[in-house]
Amino acid sequence: MTNFIRFPDESTATEELEINGFLTEDGTPILASHHHALDIIGTIARGGEYDPDTGEVITPPETLTGWHINFIGTLPESWNEYIVNPENPVRVFAQ
Repeated sequence: MTNFIRFPDESTATEELEINGFLTEDGTPILASHHHALDIIGTIARGGEYDPDTGEVITPPETLTGWHINFIGTLPESWNEYIVNPENPVRVFAQ
């Protein structure tokens, strides 16, 4: 089952990834193992209107709050408070 996680910001996400053993010694995320899969999305922007000829922004996209991660595996208990249930996820793992 995919868990959709929204941390308040990137620094909180990085701290939680480190605390729970999902970062290498040099701080690189461990995206997959035999026990988990991690998809770091980051900031999400939706919508916006652009001039089809020039590409200029007419209406800027809406930036959603938080730093987003999709996770499959045993969810760290401290992440329970960050679970969200989006109606239309931006990305999902292949089924």
